[in-house]
Amino acid sequence: MDCAICAKHRGEGPLVGPVVWADDVLVVSHRPGGFPGYLFVETRRHVAALDELTSEEVSAVSRAAWCAARGLRAELAPEHVFSAIAGRSVAHFHQHVFARHRGTPTEIGWMDSPSWTGAPVMDIEALCGRLASYF
Repeated sequence: MDCAICAKHRGEGPLVGPVVWADDVLVVSHRPGGFPGYLFVETRRHVAALDELTSEEVSAVSRAAWCAARGLRAELAPEHVFSAIAGRSVAHFHQHVFARHRGTPTEIGWMDSPSWTGAPVMDIEALCGRLASYF
């Protein structure tokens, strides 16, 4: 079975979202759908876990996550910017960097923010264009 993230990098499958920034090592993209401010930092190389990354990839991932967080903070003024590496559902390294929008009800868990229907509505493509300037 083909890796869903490798397919995404080819522009195929349900995970395809707007690309914020990319180089030879990483792709930073926005989650598909209407929830603004949910980014993925993914290695181009198919590797499953953090401890399997090269030192170049670790440095690139760290910097990209930092740039993503700074961009989300500046562009969306969220209550918080979260980051997580789980790697349970897809065996291709990816780091989540996402906003918790102001006004999110306290009963909405930190990983459940994208399910909140009260999130701001905005042009995701335009947001990605603005976020690109932080890389």
